[in-house]
Amino acid sequence: MAKTYDVVVIGGGPAGYVAAIRCAQLGLETACVEKWINFKNDPALGGTCLNVGCIPSKTLLESSEQYHRIQEGLDAHGIHVDGVSLNLDKMMARKEDIVLQLTNGISALFKANGVEWLKGHGKLLADRQVEITARDGSVDVVNADNVIIATGSKPIDIGAAPVDNAEGLIIDSTGALDFREVPGTLGVIGAGVIGLELGSVWSRLGSKVVMLEAVEDFLSLADQQIARDALRQFKKQGLDIRLGTRVTATEKVGNSVKVYFKDKDGDHEITFDKLLVSVGRRPNTDNVAAPESDLLFDERGYIHVDDQCETNLPGVYAIGDVVRGPMLAHKGSEEGVMVAENIAGQHGHLNYDAIPWVIYTHPEIAWVGKTEQALKAEGIPYKIGTFPFAANGRAKAMEAAVGMVKMLAHAETDTLLGCHIIGPFASELVQEAVLAMEFHASSEDLARTIHGHPTLYEAMHEAALAVHGRALHKINT
Repeated sequence: MAKTYDVVVIGGGPAGYVAAIRCAQLGLETACVEKWINFKNDPALGGTCLNVGCIPSKTLLESSEQYHRIQEGLDAHGIHVDGVSLNLDKMMARKEDIVLQLTNGISALFKANGVEWLKGHGKLLADRQVEITARDGSVDVVNADNVIIATGSKPIDIGAAPVDNAEGLIIDSTGALDFREVPGTLGVIGAGVIGLELGSVWSRLGSKVVMLEAVEDFLSLADQQIARDALRQFKKQGLDIRLGTRVTATEKVGNSVKVYFKDKDGDHEITFDKLLVSVGRRPNTDNVAAPESDLLFDERGYIHVDDQCETNLPGVYAIGDVVRGPMLAHKGSEEGVMVAENIAGQHGHLNYDAIPWVIYTHPEIAWVGKTEQALKAEGIPYKIGTFPFAANGRAKAMEAAVGMVKMLAHAETDTLLGCHIIGPFASELVQEAVLAMEFHASSEDLARTIHGHPTLYEAMHEAALAVHGRALHKINT
């Protein structure tokens, strides 16, 4: 007779494993189904994010930034270093060790909280049954009072550039995290978050990087004032970013890739040592549910859910990248917490208007809330306050005085509507605005809050003051 659980979570990435842990904390008998096999050919938790996404990419971003700083960024501090060399094998080994530490840590958390890990591919059947197909092909079925689907996303393929990570010429983000030598030239199809981050890694390590982006607007989801500043900064760093450029075909020529593309000036071709395809991600919902389950999907493969992430099937939920909203690990994790608490009879809630976005380039880019272009389109009256890091003492001392903080507040109520940052540690600074928006704070609330001196956070303070023309360290116009 099949075992019955209070909750079965399908997927062990940031959405799924967090949901499973929270369910177990709330006293629910919980199992998590995960099939991932890591680079050591062992089963692993953590999904794309920890294994071949957020964690390894941020590790390489940090390592490559350290290398670049020693090469070019210390002269202004009066520090001269001779004989800098790169040990890429050691850099990759460090990345892999950090991945193992964190994925093994999730396994330890499962044991500590009493979550059972069912290794294999999970598929929803009718009546909240879940089929688990193990690595050896054996099949088991378990019952669940509640099922949470959290199977994440995978890279979008394009016919013009078929990916083959094993061959290593045309690769996706997984392949670009595992180069064993620095390519002389790297082409990147797509200049979004993943393309910019991985392009930055290999540019710092010595690659000539050319990014081919189909749309005309750079970082269209970001506030466009911030995006324009970012584009200038990246081009100054040597990233060759070509907007309005559509790739039409690719051809493998020996150990290189010839790329054919079109722009406003006509047809062109360019040859690269490696080509990264980074045009976005799609929900990983292939074979996640049997037809007889009657689970409802939309035309793009997303699972249809309500505001509490419940599907059309009672007791079946979906969270993270398989449902509407931004494909962000922290969004998925918080949806997992919300669903777990609602299953347990509590009142889980997620404020979708206060989800931070971060791009871990140099300078970093981060934002929360509405962009200026969105406020204009929606007809919402607003006021703007900006402050440049060029006028911030801590940023000057760090030799990182580029970018700005931009705050948007309602023109009548002064409620904070959005905060957009390009500059040092933007990923950390934006959390102050997230917290402020969660408490429905006004720009005046931030302006009246004492910020330590000298800190980067003073730029947040000054931007809040600037909303009403009161910035103290900026000439107000």
